[in-house]
Amino acid sequence: MKYNKTIMLKLINEHRALHDELKKLKSELGLEKNFAVKALYHSYVAEDGPYMKEYQDLERL
Repeated sequence: MKYNKTIMLKLINEHRALHDELKKLKSELGLEKNFAVKALYHSYVAEDGPYMKEYQDLERL
């Protein structure tokens, strides 16, 4: 499974918790949006993360 920014943004838009976490990363750590999205991918999707199944479903579309 590879990181795809477009799929990750769709996933974030579908899950309020991910959206809130994105805003938190951007404000608290001062990360740019692209880096914050990638950090969410590695934290919540990659390697059996809680949103891996939803990400894979979006990847298949």
